[in-house]
Amino acid sequence: MTQIRPFTLNVAQPHLDDLKQRIAQTRWAERETVEDWSQGAPLDAVKDLLGYWRKDYDWRRCEARLNALGQFVTEIDGLDIHFLHVRSPHPEAMPLIMTHGWPGSVIEFMGVIEQLADPVKFGGRAEDAFHVVAPSLPGFGFSGKPAEKGWGVERIARAWGDLMARLGYSRWVAQGGDWGSAVTTSIGVQHLPGCVGIHLNMPIGRPTAEDLQSPNAAELKALTALKHYQDWDSGYSTQQRTRPQTVGYGLVDSPVGLAAWIFEKMWAWTDNQGSPYDALSRDAILDNIMLYWLPATGASSARLYWESFASFVPQEIALPVAVSAYPKEILPTPRKWAERNYKRLVHWGEMEKGGHFAAWEQPEAFVNELRTAFALMR
Repeated sequence: MTQIRPFTLNVAQPHLDDLKQRIAQTRWAERETVEDWSQGAPLDAVKDLLGYWRKDYDWRRCEARLNALGQFVTEIDGLDIHFLHVRSPHPEAMPLIMTHGWPGSVIEFMGVIEQLADPVKFGGRAEDAFHVVAPSLPGFGFSGKPAEKGWGVERIARAWGDLMARLGYSRWVAQGGDWGSAVTTSIGVQHLPGCVGIHLNMPIGRPTAEDLQSPNAAELKALTALKHYQDWDSGYSTQQRTRPQTVGYGLVDSPVGLAAWIFEKMWAWTDNQGSPYDALSRDAILDNIMLYWLPATGASSARLYWESFASFVPQEIALPVAVSAYPKEILPTPRKWAERNYKRLVHWGEMEKGGHFAAWEQPEAFVNELRTAFALMR
């Protein structure tokens, strides 16, 4: 099937009532024995978030916003792919496909899609406009859940190429961070028909033995971040790449388990001064969590780690590549490492603020970076 079907969210009220009831019946863990986040999401912070989720959070607001942007579903390679699609009013706009990661969703792009599609409305130039496509990864959001192994980043990248062709876009660009970076990198490596360049906000590079012997300041920062990730921040990925089914039961059944699992990363991976709310609003965080709770994707999203964690390796790309390097990226890559694999590195932006969730945390800077980067590829 090649049909593109409109998709409208209208979650039945009993599902929302069930969520509130589950939160109310939570059996809480005891308080942590430290005064910070070093043992994970603190009890008081999670109770506060869950209390707001149960009493004050308005899913219908998010639902209406998604519906207003324009949601669609199409079957590719036997799997339904959900995507946002916002065509620019400017006919010469550049088609752009943007890919989220874990524990994110298309919610990451809610603050940038309209600015990218209609820059004139926001004080920009028509020549910077994009037709924006933002798909949900397989097993994430409202995309289908793979029932067979094999849906790794290379297959997803090919599916995105099929999606852009199906939408009538013969010349396009791609953007991504986190898993979106791996998928977008694979688009570039495979040199998919129609793609003329890519932008990454999590470039992938590795040091050489020589780099390790005499690292410069940027390399020292990257090596320190890598050690911190390996020692203190990678437990989630080890669990999800080795036993996604096991962890999935709790994530699908328990709203507090799911929320804490994701909320902790909103603290650890954003550019903040101690609280996730320094970078993201409570509503935005819960909007994103709802795209895991409502379609019950705790196991299916984790399974991408089992499929493709080894895909986070440096790969040579012949297409034009642009990079935006945010200061609080969890695994920063110095330009020196990136240039070894990106043979046509046309733009490197060193950003003043922002962490792992670039578009979500710093929407204005993200939009400006994409306009600057892709102007070199139009």
